[in-house]
Amino acid sequence: MLRLKFLLYLFLTTAIVFCSSVSAQDNFHKHQKWDALTKEYVTKDGFVRYKGFIKDSTKLNAYLEELAENHPNDKWTSAQKKAYWINAYNAFTIQLIIRNYPVKSIKDLGGSIYRVNTAWDIKFIHLGDETYDLNNIEHNILRKEWEDARVHAVVNCASVSCPALRQGAFTAKNLEAQMDEQMRKFINDKTKNTISEDKAKVSSLFTWFAGDFKDNAPSVIAYINKFSDVKIKPDAEITYQDYDWSLNDVK
Repeated sequence: MLRLKFLLYLFLTTAIVFCSSVSAQDNFHKHQKWDALTKEYVTKDGFVRYKGFIKDSTKLNAYLEELAENHPNDKWTSAQKKAYWINAYNAFTIQLIIRNYPVKSIKDLGGSIYRVNTAWDIKFIHLGDETYDLNNIEHNILRKEWEDARVHAVVNCASVSCPALRQGAFTAKNLEAQMDEQMRKFINDKTKNTISEDKAKVSSLFTWFAGDFKDNAPSVIAYINKFSDVKIKPDAEITYQDYDWSLNDVK
């Protein structure tokens, strides 16, 4: 009888611990801390209240610690991993800016050698047992592993011409709809893309990463037309806007 009671106790204890662990993981995948911060300090048009993030840096740091303690593993779904890396990129970009605030442009950060030691090459992101820079996350993980051109609309480079930083966290449950929404919002943003049937002046992202868009559609124009309210003719004249690297700060 005592042995039976002990085994029952052991089973119940293990079950409680397991359920608690699963519940904690489920809550983490909602990225609630980041969700709350971006809804508080990101405007509807994607500008950032960096002074607010500075004021609430303790909350931001708590979220970054959660990311560090919950590194992706083989038990995660593809969507969970993808949402993790998108949120991580955006959250650590905010951290980089507020550490150096005030700053006129993210391009003012990093080393003094042009295009060598940039802000995107700083090894300041510690997740699990690994150390990353922003380039690692964007190019070696997000672009390489998923080959999804929508990535360019969901990672934010803290600049005026970048696709808007999303109000709210990306989550595995809603990821496909969220990524579509961000790309649609970016392409139809007249401050970043001016589109008509016969002529379009679009973001430089569409020439810098033309290969990514062509991997997801027959042409760059065809890709844009998947999300654009105005459909561009195949023979339309396409030019590219100058990229404004000014900080996307709320004035």
